[in-house]
Amino acid sequence: MFRFNRKIHKSVADTSVVEVTEMDGVRSMHLGSVTVQSSMRVKEPFALELPYSRGMMGFLLFKQDTQQVLTIGLGGGSVPKYIWQYCSDIAQTVVEINPQVIQIARSHFYVPEEDARFNVLQTDGIAYLQEHLNVCDVLMIDAFDSVGIPPDFCTQAFFDDCAEILRYDGIFVINLWGSDKNFDVYLQRIEQSFDGHVLMLPTGKPGNIVVFGFKQANTPVIKLAQLQARAQQLALEHRIDFVDLVERLISNNPHNKLQFSFDHMRGQHVD
Repeated sequence: MFRFNRKIHKSVADTSVVEVTEMDGVRSMHLGSVTVQSSMRVKEPFALELPYSRGMMGFLLFKQDTQQVLTIGLGGGSVPKYIWQYCSDIAQTVVEINPQVIQIARSHFYVPEEDARFNVLQTDGIAYLQEHLNVCDVLMIDAFDSVGIPPDFCTQAFFDDCAEILRYDGIFVINLWGSDKNFDVYLQRIEQSFDGHVLMLPTGKPGNIVVFGFKQANTPVIKLAQLQARAQQLALEHRIDFVDLVERLISNNPHNKLQFSFDHMRGQHVD
């Protein structure tokens, strides 16, 4: 017997369609297609259900003093609401252009109302980037429509603007589809914007790849043992397998311009 997702909400405005489905206790948001934009386990609304969302939290491995996170693209709000719930020292601004998405994220996905640490702006993300400089420690891009990442969100100018909005030692985090025929082009553009200081983190099925860009050229040396110890500590504090994230980073970044070069440290004992 076939099981189908139960549609529990549909919002249509102009050419925009936002749907909410639910199956086996997992609620998902769709933006005009069957592709899942965001998912939430109803009984654990603040947990990170999808692997890519856990991968985006990898910035905690590298930046322990994060104070301000800017996110472009709300969707179901998985990562923003996780940070709001579990990272009390971090303040957030989330920019989302679609008012339907904001309304449904709050009504169906437990995205909180604004407070001193959480602010949602209904405005154009690209314009917001162009109007601000050096305002955040971490910038997250998770902007998709019904067919994928919008073209304006993968130009060289866009990635340059992403670098400019970060503080001097900021981290850029973007969710991409590994199956996108232009993935290599996007990666090369990110590398140009961040002077090659880039790491890739494949997160498994269905093929999302989280890419990190590091703004500071003279990134402090992070020894592999330090990174692994940090992962073990974070794993105790969060329901995220940070140790696995480190292993994926090691496996998928044998050559990079970062001073924490995994290739050079693999197999070495580091005190």
